[in-house]
Amino acid sequence: MKPAPFAYHRPDSVTEALTVLAEDPDAKLLAGGQSLLTLMNLRLARPSAVVDLGRLAELGRIFDDTDDLVLGAMVTHRTVETDPLIAARAPLLADAARYIGHVGIRNRGTIGGSVAHADPAAEMPLATLVLGATFHVESARTGRRRIAAEDMFVSFYTSALEADEMVTWISVPAIRADQGWGFVEYARQHGDYGLAGAGCLVTLGADGRIRAVRAAAMSVADRPLAFTGEQVVGELPSERLWRDLARGWAEGTEPAADDAEYARALCADALAEALADATRRATGREDADDR
Repeated sequence: MKPAPFAYHRPDSVTEALTVLAEDPDAKLLAGGQSLLTLMNLRLARPSAVVDLGRLAELGRIFDDTDDLVLGAMVTHRTVETDPLIAARAPLLADAARYIGHVGIRNRGTIGGSVAHADPAAEMPLATLVLGATFHVESARTGRRRIAAEDMFVSFYTSALEADEMVTWISVPAIRADQGWGFVEYARQHGDYGLAGAGCLVTLGADGRIRAVRAAAMSVADRPLAFTGEQVVGELPSERLWRDLARGWAEGTEPAADDAEYARALCADALAEALADATRRATGREDADDR
């Protein structure tokens, strides 16, 4: 099938793009197009107009800002995967990006587009949730505001963005020396949607005991689910501890899969494996290198 008729705009600035959104509430932003164009071809989406953001080069930048790494919304998944600054400051993002489709998709898809699309099986919403990212959004009508990652993802393909708002920048807290990270995804084959996936951030004290745990799972609810491990703070990390914690988290999920128990089991395994990887990285173990 082909898309229903629509108007096409290719603005040269963020201001111009926001003006179109303000004037036409049924318009949709086109970043990489890896999700929107498919929906339009199937006529599951019928926007009155498409606002192509391809000329907004300023939103393709990455830079340090004190304790945060700041990414423009038009940074592609391939850049997230390969950029050395991201690998050094927010390696969980880089690892998660490797699981997104194939290289052709990663060359076009963008981090801002993925966040706005709010697919509960997508890697970037999960990774930004684990890292406690902040999304900077703009509107010609209401101006600028910030949305915390835990408030951004509402339900299936539904974000906290208003119809006339767009994500412009994403602030991601940089990983610290006392932290380790992990990301695990299970799929039938590389490039498929993940059957289950998990990311986590583990903070250890100088004595090796757990100071904080932050994790999230995908594909097991209508949005990426966040977890915190207050009950294990002060404990020494161990495989058994992580398995028990992951199992408890997974039992509370509500997968839409035909076999919900299988999905929960995969979720528990992904969480436990990610937590173990994060612990190895936090302790500097040699076997913590990227898989």
